[in-house]
Amino acid sequence: MKQKKKGSRALPGPSLEDFLDAKRVLDGVAQNTPVEYSRYLEEVLGYPVYLKCENLQRTGSYKIRGAFYRISKLSDEEKRKGVVAASAGNHAQGVAFAAREQGIRATIFTPMGVALPKLQATRAYGAEVVLGGDSMLQPFEKAREFADSSGAVRIPPFDHADIVAGQGTVGLEIMEQQSNVRTVVVPIGGGGLMSGVASAMRQLSAERGVDLRIIGVQAENSASYPQSLRKGRPIEFDVKPTISDGIAVGKPGALNFEIIRETVDEIVTVSDDETARAILVLLERAKMVVEPSGAAGVAAILTGKVRAKGPTAVVLSGGNIDPMIMERVISRGLAGAGRYTKMRIPLPDRPGQLAKTSKIVSDQNANVVEVLHTRHGTGLQISQVELELHIETRGPEHAEEVLMALRKEGFEPRTEF
Repeated sequence: MKQKKKGSRALPGPSLEDFLDAKRVLDGVAQNTPVEYSRYLEEVLGYPVYLKCENLQRTGSYKIRGAFYRISKLSDEEKRKGVVAASAGNHAQGVAFAAREQGIRATIFTPMGVALPKLQATRAYGAEVVLGGDSMLQPFEKAREFADSSGAVRIPPFDHADIVAGQGTVGLEIMEQQSNVRTVVVPIGGGGLMSGVASAMRQLSAERGVDLRIIGVQAENSASYPQSLRKGRPIEFDVKPTISDGIAVGKPGALNFEIIRETVDEIVTVSDDETARAILVLLERAKMVVEPSGAAGVAAILTGKVRAKGPTAVVLSGGNIDPMIMERVISRGLAGAGRYTKMRIPLPDRPGQLAKTSKIVSDQNANVVEVLHTRHGTGLQISQVELELHIETRGPEHAEEVLMALRKEGFEPRTEF
């Protein structure tokens, strides 16, 4: 499984023949997901932008590609013993689905805090789900113990050549569907999707004489690749909480790292607020429901972190977002876009003040969505109350107009976001 770059050095990972074999095996299993043009993102980037919609894939993410291909390569004896995986999300569903399709028993270990929709979906695909632990540490350990005791084959989320080959079929499809693409933007966690897409597209583009620019995007709270690439080896990163849990991986996969080091031009990072704004843009402009991890590439474009060299494809890697998380993310995205403002206004403790402030906001064509009226705000005088308003506006300029109108009438609003 060696590939060539620029006709010289041998690199680890699947060959183009391996990727094509994975594509053949996945035919009729994984959907050839659509590529959708985004006029809005073209206006931002300056080049045509195409969204590779793996959020519309079966199970809601690209993960079934690698899982199915890996399981298909098992021997009959290995298949009889079943497969096991540790995951709190898309990998769990991918393995469960792939095992069911091939008539194999699957056991998935997952932490207690797994999102209910993902838990229900994994069970619905026929896997036995074992809950335990507050983080992924215990499920990983339990999966290893189960594999040792039962003989079940562990299906890793990213660090295996068959997984890389399966995920790389996303890149082959992009080149078939949109042959004019010259820049590709892909989210990165452990690196399975990124290494597969980058390797497949590099090899195929070399055959066609096409020069590509390939960019990876990580959540800044789990950005293990920039540090690892500087050090020249996979480095453990202290992962902090992030809404992009699907790419919150503390250490690059060994194989993935080697491939990405040689095939990816640049890796950038995005914050949770930037990702939340991207989810909102995808909902409003593309009518796409995308999970935080899947929106990382769009976040990078919106924040000007993508330096493209021509028509650009962005992989929307998944759409499995918990509705409760979505509600919070949308609120955060509105705030990040300057369309949702929280303000506190000290008022004299006398009748009519709430009506007066509400009228000022209404006269500016802003919408009040939440009100809190209290006498216990910090720093208030005994003769004052505090009004907390949550308002929707058309953007930062409109929000500033509302604030100016309040100040003109003698109020002193303080904004929080």
